[in-house]
Amino acid sequence: MDKFVHSKTIITTAGRPDQLSYELAEMASRELGFPIVERKKRSVTRMQREYEADVLVAGKDRYELFRDGMEQPLFFHPNSAAFRLKRIVKGEIDPLVEASGLQQGDTFLDCTLGLASDSIIASYVIGDEGKCTGLEADPTVAFLTKTGLRNFPSSSEVLTTSMQRIEVLQTEAIKYLANQADCSWDVVYIDPMFHAPIEESSNFKPLRQAGVHISLTAEWLEEAYRVSSRRVVVKERFDSVVFDQFGLKRKIRPNTKFHFGYLSK
Repeated sequence: MDKFVHSKTIITTAGRPDQLSYELAEMASRELGFPIVERKKRSVTRMQREYEADVLVAGKDRYELFRDGMEQPLFFHPNSAAFRLKRIVKGEIDPLVEASGLQQGDTFLDCTLGLASDSIIASYVIGDEGKCTGLEADPTVAFLTKTGLRNFPSSSEVLTTSMQRIEVLQTEAIKYLANQADCSWDVVYIDPMFHAPIEESSNFKPLRQAGVHISLTAEWLEEAYRVSSRRVVVKERFDSVVFDQFGLKRKIRPNTKFHFGYLSK
């Protein structure tokens, strides 16, 4: 620890670590390049202050990211995707599936992966014959989601299979799109951080405080449209200007705080 050089993020273990915690810390360090610092019974808040760094905690069953200003840590959980999958299996129509026109065997590119809730739904619908790839600009968030999708404990085979089919790439969306061929993805999906939070979505708050936030731009939408073979889908708050600004056909969802808009070919 004496040789520690300040880094933006440090990795440590849970307060009472076991061997698995140490192994998870080592894995995160290899993947992200952040140094490991012994916990020594210190609180996360104290470590943040002493090292002037964000703290990634390798716990017994998950990673938790603590960043300055966050009220709660960020960790992977399928959240609403689990409930949405159950509804789809029962025959209900999911708003994302309806807006994107997803079918079995499609290719789906999620430009704003986050914790992959929407990609999990897409992955289920397109199945083994399809391809679902998610882009996440923040390296630590990408790591949390990638490892979570592979290892999250679930008794649902449908959920587990859907999560494990998703490919996670740590990259900026516009940069990735620029290197894709015309019409190379059936559906390109964009869910930029809403211009104002939806207060009911408390489980989303840590991601709002941790992720890379960029607004939808004409360049982004143009590249997405070029790359898509069928449809570009955008998710935004009901009161966002992007629907009119970019001429998106909107799926009105009464009594909901977010809508889907799309451009079709």
